Amino acid sequence: MAAQWPLLRHHHQLLSRLPQSTSPPARPPLPLPPRSAHPSTPKLSRPRGPLYLAVLRHHSSGPPPSLSTFFFPLARPAAFCKHCAPSSCLWSPLSSHVFLVATSFPSTAFFSALPTSSGLTLPPTPPPTTFLCVPVPAVMDPKASEPSAALQSRKDEQADRYALHEDDSESALPPQLRNSVTNVPVTPGINLHTYKSESSGDGAAPGNATDRSDSPSYFKGVQPDRATVASPNPIDERAADSPSQAAAGAKSPQDILRRMSLSQESFATIRDANPDLSLSGNIISATFTIPHSLKYRKGSDWELRSRRGQSALFDSFSYLSGNEDWNHTVVAWTGEIDTPQEILSPPGTPPATTVHLSSLNVLSAPVPIDGVRPPPTPPLVDGLWIPREDMERLEYQLSHDKKIKTIPVWLADDVEGHEDGIRLKDQARWRRYAEHDLYTLFHYKQHEPTDGRKERVQWADYYRMNQKFANRILEIYKPGDIVIVHDFYLMLLPSMLKQHVPHMFISFFLHSPFPSSEFLRCLPRRKEILEGVLGSNLVGFQSYSYSRHFSSCCTRILDFPSDTTGVEAYGARVEVGVFPIGINATKVEKLAWSDSVYEKHQALKKLYGDKKIIVGRDRLDSVRGVAQKLMAFERFLEMFPEWQEKVVLIQVTSPTSVEEEDPENKITSRVNELVMKINGLYGSLGFSPVQHYPQYISQDEYFALLRAADIGLITSVRDGMNTTSLEYVICQRESAGPLILSEFSGTAGSLKDAIHINPWDLSDVATQIHNALTMDIAKRQAMQKSLLTHVTTRNVQHWTTGFLRRLVNILSSRKSTVATPLLDRASMLRQYRAARKRLFMFDYDGTLTPIVREPSAAIPSERVILALKTLAADPRNAVWIISGRDQEFLQQHLGHISQMGFSAEHGSFIKPPGSDEWENLAEKFDMGWQAEVMEVFQKYTDRVPGSFIERKRCALTWHYRLADPEQGKHMSHQCHKELESTVGRAWDVEVMAGKANLEVRPTFINKGEISKRLVRAENANKDTDGKLEFVLCMGDDFTDEDMFRALNALSAPTDDTREVEPEHTFTVTVGASTKVTLARWHLLEPEDVIECVALLAGVGSGAAKRSSVISMGEVNLAALATVEDHIPEGAGDRIS
Repeated sequence: MAAQWPLLRHHHQLLSRLPQSTSPPARPPLPLPPRSAHPSTPKLSRPRGPLYLAVLRHHSSGPPPSLSTFFFPLARPAAFCKHCAPSSCLWSPLSSHVFLVATSFPSTAFFSALPTSSGLTLPPTPPPTTFLCVPVPAVMDPKASEPSAALQSRKDEQADRYALHEDDSESALPPQLRNSVTNVPVTPGINLHTYKSESSGDGAAPGNATDRSDSPSYFKGVQPDRATVASPNPIDERAADSPSQAAAGAKSPQDILRRMSLSQESFATIRDANPDLSLSGNIISATFTIPHSLKYRKGSDWELRSRRGQSALFDSFSYLSGNEDWNHTVVAWTGEIDTPQEILSPPGTPPATTVHLSSLNVLSAPVPIDGVRPPPTPPLVDGLWIPREDMERLEYQLSHDKKIKTIPVWLADDVEGHEDGIRLKDQARWRRYAEHDLYTLFHYKQHEPTDGRKERVQWADYYRMNQKFANRILEIYKPGDIVIVHDFYLMLLPSMLKQHVPHMFISFFLHSPFPSSEFLRCLPRRKEILEGVLGSNLVGFQSYSYSRHFSSCCTRILDFPSDTTGVEAYGARVEVGVFPIGINATKVEKLAWSDSVYEKHQALKKLYGDKKIIVGRDRLDSVRGVAQKLMAFERFLEMFPEWQEKVVLIQVTSPTSVEEEDPENKITSRVNELVMKINGLYGSLGFSPVQHYPQYISQDEYFALLRAADIGLITSVRDGMNTTSLEYVICQRESAGPLILSEFSGTAGSLKDAIHINPWDLSDVATQIHNALTMDIAKRQAMQKSLLTHVTTRNVQHWTTGFLRRLVNILSSRKSTVATPLLDRASMLRQYRAARKRLFMFDYDGTLTPIVREPSAAIPSERVILALKTLAADPRNAVWIISGRDQEFLQQHLGHISQMGFSAEHGSFIKPPGSDEWENLAEKFDMGWQAEVMEVFQKYTDRVPGSFIERKRCALTWHYRLADPEQGKHMSHQCHKELESTVGRAWDVEVMAGKANLEVRPTFINKGEISKRLVRAENANKDTDGKLEFVLCMGDDFTDEDMFRALNALSAPTDDTREVEPEHTFTVTVGASTKVTLARWHLLEPEDVIECVALLAGVGSGAAKRSSVISMGEVNLAALATVEDHIPEGAGDRIS
């Protein structure tokens, strides 16, 4: 600490020398210890020119060559100094990552000068850069050879010299003279001449565009009604995420520096603070479609256009990609690829249709034929063939994109893909299950029931699509990478990734709503969807209600313990959090206040004159509440006739992105009917109260509408992330138009100060519209100020950083906890098909049959018997049942399958396949301990009604399944302690707690010894060649952990003593999600075990194969389609 005192005193001296003025007095300097107690500081002198003071972070690992002078030596200075002339900048560290820099000239690419005063006069919104600069009295290093005036003169000479070579590339200029560096408009309306005119006092001409009243400027003074509002707190002691947040509400330079020194950790700091995680610095974001829509022309570069929608998500990708601390990559599907129709015609030939041409009126556009979307392009019969060289050309373009590095996922069946290219058929098939089943259900809509044939095929496509994403990510994954999965299209991906890399760091964020358990139960594949998401370490949602619904579904459907913060799954905990996503407020502000938007805004205002404008912009689907909005507006005109012909509703409805959302155009017809009804009742020849535009509008038109609005009206009946409401707040920074927001929108919980309405209560919505139109200006400005503060501070950058920081904190707190992944059926089937020698070992109770209250009622089903018989009939398979049941029970129910082997009483007795004799492995062991155990068991049986004793030849079991659960569990603990302290010490026996039972058996007899014996016997079998190439072991109990332990040991050695390869071994535990297991895979219930056995046994050839495909379950069909990389023939046929 002592070494930092000169540094602190130096900063104190720099900041306390601000010149005095007539503005409010500055806060007093922070007190410092006596100077005599600390080493001396460098002597400071005043240069002739101004000095600019900056606070910034370092990113470089070494000093740039142009850095020559320091106040104090630095180990890792920032790379910024390569933009400065030698001897022109002075450095001083604030901390290990933050530095104070003084330079004799500014560069507008990095600095934004603020007015000088006795205190610190801040702009309404600090520039969106990583630097915060303040012009202060000049302080120069005594060694500096040139004052700033001389430096400026030398720069002017350099500029004149370079100006003689106008044809030369700009790269030949030094950075401080490049237009691309010095003329970057960091903020709308702010550029180099803005600073010069303000500092020199030479204002621009009156007619100059920079002086127009609506042009934003940081040098107009603090105007709350014209600029983005900063934090209302006068002094915020919390850490700042950025210089802009540090400046918000600051009262003095010392206040800014104090908050910057407390600033939250950068990404690099997060990584350095958790060395045990070994973070690689790579972030892989998986989303359904790439940020571009593609147009393909054979043999030429691909045409990349910005994809509509998901602006907040793509802005998050841009923010991550632009951060130097992380290497960010997006993995996404190409989306449907468009091919232009090349039609040859003589020059000057008029087009056959004007549907695709832009309109003459910039405020309208051609209405599509069906009123919703343009006519679909007829699909090509043979699909779209893309040669390998064009595929590689697109991959190169996307991987070298300056904004977002992207790796495309090519989705096609294996029969459609070859080494020389790929054929794309029915490209929309990959989105059908997500949009037809998941999207509708998540928005509380249930489609009509069907026979399930289409759903089977769509689920198989959905499963295969997620698997292709997983394969693509695994190609680029490195240990320590962070994977972020987005939205409902990829809900199986987290679990699939964990199946291959159990230690992978995965987070999942759902951008749509999540329904309650009552609705999710209607989804046939509900269990698989939840299991897929639970492969994540962190699951994020838009609002608290969605996160609560998810946790509740995990408990009610999967029977996983959960609370409001997480779910216990597969031996680990999956955290659940709420992270309301924001928008890029700076980008929106820049776009909304551009000159082109200004012109359209003025045209709109002139068009509608003094009429009040209510604006709505929604997709035309049933969840956006367009019909409810129109009915509420009709009710408003009816209840408040004084507003008739004084208010206009401008409703823009863009086509829905969900395929077959409205196949019969019911929504479209309903909306058109309401528009005609309202205009007929309350309109005239010269005025229509509803202006409906069923079309896409340009970005400029969109922002012009939001700026011109007097009310923003959003009436969605179920919504996840509604960015329109956030963008409306930005656009209303001057007008302060109220925002009326549905309480069912995902942003309602964040925008607390908006007017919340229930879209189903039409009268209340009408009343709120009237209240908003008559609201006084002071109340509107207060509402706007609060909303604007939230939108600008809780932006997309804040969301991205907070989501990553939460994930890293979770990972660092649970370094040693690894969840057991869900069994990968596709990998199991693939290895089963490739193996020449296979071994199966199954437990009975809780594995092949569910646990029942009466043990004698656990009878195998016909499906289990058929599957086991089919497996055992294959000469390459050795099938064994290893159970705690006695010989009589196993012989009675499964003994008729002669090709199957049995092990009873945890390995005390075995019967090899084809044999009728049982071998007693414990016949030489003294069983005198049984009398003592029987005495203890009988005592507790008398105390616990409903309990009973099961006597086997080599073991004794006390069951309390039929007893009171609480009493049985409590008494079993006491019985266990008593046996351990008596019989356990006197005899070589083991006391084991099972599922509602307590068992005592000899120590040397367990399932692990039997599994070792079977593996070695099969490897030594001379009738078959080679070692085992497939081992499947399934169990649910504590006793089955012995088998898992033994198989792990047999596959562990790296030399020739290894009995079986790890990738050939599938150890699977069944049941409780909370237990920690030695198994490598996990299944939830015996029904899943039966499905897996049926998958392996039911895949034959010829007609048998077709029959099995028809009757195969959807999950097995998806696994089979993944292995074969196409939908099997007959998968969509009806079962006869």
